[in-house]
Amino acid sequence: MGIVAGLDSSPDFTRIVVCDTDTGAVLRQGYAPHPVDGPEGGRPSDVDPQAWLLSLGEAAGGGLLEGVQAIGVSAQQNAVVPLDAQGNTVRPAMVGGDKRAQVAAADLIDALGGREAWAQAVGSVPQAAQPVTKLRWLAKNETENARRTAVLLQAHDWLVWQLLGRPVRRTTDRGGASGTGYWSAATGGYRPDLVELALGHQAMLPEVIGPSDAAGTTPEGLLISAGTGETMAAAFGLGLGLGDAVVSLGASGSVMAVHPEALADQSGMITSLADATGMHLPVVTTLNAVRTLRGTAELLGLSDLESLSDLAMKSTPGSHGLVLLPYLEGERTPSLPHTAGTLAGLRRESMKAEHLARAAFEGMLCGLADALDVLRGRGVDVRRIFLLGQAAELPAVQAAAPALFGAQVVVPQPADYAAIGAARQAAWALGVSQGTLDPRNPPAWQGAAAQVLDPGDELAVGQAVRQQFVSVREQTHPGAFRP
Repeated sequence: MGIVAGLDSSPDFTRIVVCDTDTGAVLRQGYAPHPVDGPEGGRPSDVDPQAWLLSLGEAAGGGLLEGVQAIGVSAQQNAVVPLDAQGNTVRPAMVGGDKRAQVAAADLIDALGGREAWAQAVGSVPQAAQPVTKLRWLAKNETENARRTAVLLQAHDWLVWQLLGRPVRRTTDRGGASGTGYWSAATGGYRPDLVELALGHQAMLPEVIGPSDAAGTTPEGLLISAGTGETMAAAFGLGLGLGDAVVSLGASGSVMAVHPEALADQSGMITSLADATGMHLPVVTTLNAVRTLRGTAELLGLSDLESLSDLAMKSTPGSHGLVLLPYLEGERTPSLPHTAGTLAGLRRESMKAEHLARAAFEGMLCGLADALDVLRGRGVDVRRIFLLGQAAELPAVQAAAPALFGAQVVVPQPADYAAIGAARQAAWALGVSQGTLDPRNPPAWQGAAAQVLDPGDELAVGQAVRQQFVSVREQTHPGAFRP
């Protein structure tokens, strides 16, 4: 079939991979940071989308796209680009976990009648990062900009539209749409009334096209696929299917799994997203993952997480009875927003640095196992767990995770999975347009190169450690966790 490209426009950079359409092998790649001046110590909350185009052009330099027949676009989620009736940006794009919008989120929850009403409407409860919440903030704080807003696009929608030469038709995909807070993964339709509730008036929304559909063709004949959000593109690049889950270890943690149907959750613990294939990606988030490890390393006077891992490996499963409830920032799963962490099981023999180090790893992973239990409790099948993030490489994580999760753990080699997923989507759309691929079945690319870890003989020990954690959690916060 030839070659295709996938580009991932993340919050900080653009990455482009050029892949063989049949195997998915990466043939060449390009990279460029976004030319964005953020505030000291963090990313900006407002970004001129032209910055995304500039870094895209730089990343594609040197003839990178020569011979490419189709392009897929992955981009950061939660960015909203408000346009006026002429298609010009009303203000810079609102990106990231925008803390300005926290009051607006609570405001919106009340306006619709509570968390359950939102979960039933769109499969998620408004959070500060979501586009719907940012629209509420805009309406309350920049009334003239809100009034001028006539069209709403997300980052990948806007980039696809630009690549196609700004046509009249604007498109998105169900994956990206499912994160907006005004599209329901369960019904597959928009809720324009929620846009009006947030923004104060209706706005034009992009057409949601199918996973293997093309958004259009450039004047040069380059096919552009639907595009999707980074999470969905990474899942597609990893080759996730039914029975697979992803545990992502950032400062906070998240667990998502492939499921055949949308899950509405009145507690708000599950965010019901759609994927890039026609399936669903229910997500459960914890507030404390690698930040638990970093805090423990600082407490023990260690300079890095590798040293903490080495120290933890000198202890044994169960940390000599030490249990750390890692709720350092409060917690979302279980819902304990105002709590703090707890260290239990202190005895003279357990008061050693290596036992505290091990308890930090076990506490973090048990917190994520709680998130997994939320999904399992709703009938989500989890047989294999992909572990992502830099901390996934640490020996202490790899030693404990399979037994604590009760499943096979896969640690993929680092790669640009979102860009690869975007390229796979491009290959799918190209194959369908040429009549060589089925619109219901994506191209079968090589799976991610990975290390596979099985619980084996450690399963019983791991489940005993997990039960120890659950007992302390229930004693400390009775009834807080109901998976």
